[in-house]
Amino acid sequence: MTASSDVNLWSTADHALEYLRRADSIPHRVEGESTLLELLPENPDRILDLGSGAGRLLALVKAARPHAQLVALDFSATMLEELHRLFDSDSAVKIVSHDFDCPLPDLGRFDAIVSSFAIHHVNHERKRALYAEAFSALIPGGVFANLEHVDSPSRRLHRAFLKAIGWEDEDPSNKLLDLDTQLRWLREIGFEDVDCHWKWRELALFSGLKPADSRSHAPGGPA
Repeated sequence: MTASSDVNLWSTADHALEYLRRADSIPHRVEGESTLLELLPENPDRILDLGSGAGRLLALVKAARPHAQLVALDFSATMLEELHRLFDSDSAVKIVSHDFDCPLPDLGRFDAIVSSFAIHHVNHERKRALYAEAFSALIPGGVFANLEHVDSPSRRLHRAFLKAIGWEDEDPSNKLLDLDTQLRWLREIGFEDVDCHWKWRELALFSGLKPADSRSHAPGGPA
């Protein structure tokens, strides 16, 4: 449970490095990532990773779909430096600096768009807009899969989640939103087969498909 706030500390190196120090210790994270990989198309041409961080999910997606062209987006200088260190020699990976507070740049169309623990850092209005932009950027039949930190129904459950992951304090950059609202948004935008495929406490993997007969843009979204 977090208060509505414009705080975003991810532009600072200290905050990014502290997250990286603890990221691999998040319980059950691998289960969510494995479920996300199951949702990827069998032979995608292009995949976009929203909020790539240091490239953890990007590397997993690349291993699972080695012939795909990948685009990684992030705005943290620390994370971008790590992405360039890992992937600059890989011609199949394009790294783009982009702040999610701004509309997605035109990067072409994708067979799949994925994200891992990133979108909860923007305000709720921007979350919904970003989902609509993802819909627009998918080819018909493309999949959007988001492994996300969602809000608990109560403060008691939120405190229990923090205890379970061994973190004393909530990240002030978090702007958590309940899962049900986000699933409803995906349906309203036009996604089909919207569902939560995996959940552990405040960690959830949910997805939707762009209809195979869909036009090139979402209702109210960019062309």
